[in-house]
Amino acid sequence: MYLFIVIGVYIIVAKKFVDWKRWKEFYPTIQFYIICNLLYNFVFYQHTLWKYKAVTVSWLNHTLIDLAFSFFIIPVVLMVYLQYFPQGNKKFIYLGVWVGYFTFIEFLFEKKGLFIYENDWDLWWSTLFNFITFFIIRVHYKNHLAALLISLPIILILLLFFHPTLQELK
Repeated sequence: MYLFIVIGVYIIVAKKFVDWKRWKEFYPTIQFYIICNLLYNFVFYQHTLWKYKAVTVSWLNHTLIDLAFSFFIIPVVLMVYLQYFPQGNKKFIYLGVWVGYFTFIEFLFEKKGLFIYENDWDLWWSTLFNFITFFIIRVHYKNHLAALLISLPIILILLLFFHPTLQELK
């Protein structure tokens, strides 16, 4: 039930705040996010750092929630985030607001039992991850190659801290 409410809220946000004439401009960056997220979920299926959990219906699992998040919520979020990104010193405040917003939503969902931390991940790591994610999203929007080059060492560091060896994966 919560998932449908959240999707409904983001449909309203999309209608009110997204300039749909510019969707092609944001499309490569949305694809970048979706590919990275789905790749993470595929490769680390047996050893995730967090998972989504439905509390209202038994058939709604992490995979379905994450697909809804990836294909309905994230495209709207990224278009709003990129469309209104300011210039100058305000960009740091803007980035902080988005990191704070995503961290706060995660905190609320975790308290409701809808978001579960695993394998030593916690809200502080998520806050750092949200900062890195929103920073890289902006970099990708401006320069695809730079975002890929920045992402690789970050991925390797996260792998060293939180994941088993590749031999231990399914």
